Amino acid sequence: MTGPHTHQQTASPATVRPGAGRHAGPQIPGDQDTGGQDAVRAGQLAARFAEVYGHAPDGVWRAPGRVNLIGEHTDYNDGFVLPFAIDRSAMVAVRLRRASEPDPEAVELASTYAPDGHRLSRARFRIPGLAPGAVADWGAYPAGVVHVLAGLDDVQVPGFELLLDSTVPVGAGLSSSHAVEVATIVALNDLLDLGLDRPGMARLTQRAENEFVGAPTGIMDQSASLMGRAGAALFLDCRSLAAETVPLPLAEHGLAVLVIDTRVAHSHADGGYGARRASCEAGAAALGAASLREVPTGADLSALDAVTARRVRHVLTENARVLATVARLRAGDVAGIGELLVASHASLREDYEVSCPELDLAVDTALAAGAVGARMTGGGFGGSAIALVAAGEAGRTAAAVTEAFARAGHRAPSTFVVAPGEGAGRVR
Repeated sequence: MTGPHTHQQTASPATVRPGAGRHAGPQIPGDQDTGGQDAVRAGQLAARFAEVYGHAPDGVWRAPGRVNLIGEHTDYNDGFVLPFAIDRSAMVAVRLRRASEPDPEAVELASTYAPDGHRLSRARFRIPGLAPGAVADWGAYPAGVVHVLAGLDDVQVPGFELLLDSTVPVGAGLSSSHAVEVATIVALNDLLDLGLDRPGMARLTQRAENEFVGAPTGIMDQSASLMGRAGAALFLDCRSLAAETVPLPLAEHGLAVLVIDTRVAHSHADGGYGARRASCEAGAAALGAASLREVPTGADLSALDAVTARRVRHVLTENARVLATVARLRAGDVAGIGELLVASHASLREDYEVSCPELDLAVDTALAAGAVGARMTGGGFGGSAIALVAAGEAGRTAAAVTEAFARAGHRAPSTFVVAPGEGAGRVR
């Protein structure tokens, strides 16, 4: 979870407390969040909310992080993506302020995401006059949601109190920030009876990220968090927002997805991500297209400069790889997607140039250890890689990657197994 760092109203940095999303070895599926564990977490969060604010919350909501199986840097080019919601989530307990209470237009935020696991990270702002740059660090994510909702016609957003907890690792490319935004908008949609549908909430949280946080992200992450289904990936057309679930029966095929968090933090608010997006937009314009979605895979790119041509080529071929992956999954060939994951990473490394030595080492080592496929996932410049492995080999693969990192002098990675989980919703 990354964000702006120089703002007027401040919140303490939201770093991961011990035990929240960082693990020395790979988690096995039995260790992952389940519905029962979510209920326990929700009860604990509600109790902590009462300690912090002096009364019970109106409810508790969760929103998962996501792993993008394939389709990287295609979403903001109106392309195709294939993410799945993971069984790690942001959870918020929320209570609307009553009109009779002091300062009913104030928003109080608190997060258990503090370095020692006990001291709360806090933020406060007032809704009137809320503008980009007014709230710092993790508080910018719920504030951005408030900002876009308050700008809608016929929507009155009252003040509220919110307590956040999350098991999505920060800076790992698993959409920790979007999980916070989605949990916030789902909670407010319910409490204010706004009647927003899932695609509508995805668009609004994208606006919050783009306009308030200042990160030029696409719409994939929010969509996966909102529309994910257990045991399935989400095939999303980022131009129309048409979404279909595609079966991803990993366990039935004796497979698992191992996440390798390099612990090299990345930020969508940094310049590299925006530069790639600008390059794609320039390439589309030079080719006479509104977006790269309109450019055929085999288009002549000779009129483009070398760098722009490489960026465009990645997007065109990545869209084709998404379609091929969907076709193989629908045919029941889960292991057959491995070579497409490998090709995706090569394109991201060579053409889009968003990988890094740690990501390359994670992918290469996982493949050498017998992974069916592997690639970086997320925006790049750090973050995580995923490896499609035999279910019984996740531990051995993780150990091989950890040893390779140690030999290279890198910080030890965090490794864990994830499974496709349900999208955002009310827990309590």
